[in-house]
Amino acid sequence: MGSSFKIPYIETPLVKSANLSRAAGCNVYLKLENLQPSGSFKSRGIGYFMVEQLKALRAAPGASSASAHFYSSSGGNAGLACVHAALTLGCQATVVVPLSTTEFMIGKLREAGATDVVQVGASWQEADDHLTGTLMPAAQAAGESPVYVPPFDAQGIWDGNAGITRELLKQIGATVSHYPVTSAATVGLQAADTMPNIDAIVCSVGGGGLFSGIMQGVEEYGIQHRTRVIAVETEGADALSQSVQKMELVTLPGITSLATSLGARRVCKQAFEYGLRDNVSTAVLSDADAIRACRRFADEEHYVVELACGVCAALVYKGQLKDHIPGFNENSTVVIVVCGGSNMSYDIMEKYMAELQ
Repeated sequence: MGSSFKIPYIETPLVKSANLSRAAGCNVYLKLENLQPSGSFKSRGIGYFMVEQLKALRAAPGASSASAHFYSSSGGNAGLACVHAALTLGCQATVVVPLSTTEFMIGKLREAGATDVVQVGASWQEADDHLTGTLMPAAQAAGESPVYVPPFDAQGIWDGNAGITRELLKQIGATVSHYPVTSAATVGLQAADTMPNIDAIVCSVGGGGLFSGIMQGVEEYGIQHRTRVIAVETEGADALSQSVQKMELVTLPGITSLATSLGARRVCKQAFEYGLRDNVSTAVLSDADAIRACRRFADEEHYVVELACGVCAALVYKGQLKDHIPGFNENSTVVIVVCGGSNMSYDIMEKYMAELQ
């Protein structure tokens, strides 16, 4: 591979949802991160991080010509993103997953082309300890160049995810010219690339990598005074909300939510600090809300997403958007980041729905 690198993520579409706009009573747009190569937004932050690591590795004096081998600890989506990016970049990827990871997800990791998928430990922390304490030192001893890929807590990952904010700000002006929108929402918009005010960006929070990237983008563009960021979690995986309430980083005793992709017992420090900002509010919904939302989202928008993603649509379906946006009205413009996720199928959704009955 020459000095130029492939880019293992794509620019995703921004579309208006007629159904969600109707349900919300305002203009709701979807940033379709579920269309990333790995099926979730993780391709963006992790892909960016891996390219930067590879550049540094190749630039190092006496750099080995041997291909880098990436090591990721993840219950699913971060591992998938790592595998997709590694293959795109012509490298290897080994993923360590906790014992709680489903056969469904392990199958997806193998199908994606993982060099190895190792199952160790009751939680992500134990899987990560095995990865950094045992596997990577062994790889180093064998003459490899092992590169650690964290799931969410790294500046490079936030830099990659900040691209979501950059893109949607670039796209929103053109997007409004393709859909009926309430006239006041576009007052003063002459050219297709003039940006309407975005009143809120809604995203899910697990460890906080997506949220931190979106906030970084919001502050980079200086729109924090007019754009709120609504950080959404499920009950039993609400580490950010609890931390913000207590004004200190909280570590949950365990994850009791079915939305296992939100299952970080503690958010990264950067996410906690952003969570305290004036333009941020947190929302916590139940697993049942998330399950119903995933089903309705599949019916109306024709995308199958996992619970960690559906919970954002649930905020709209439950009529709670207005509680988070000062001066909310029919002209408000809201963007939901559809983060995607591969831990869902129609069969899994039907099983969840049956359990609700």
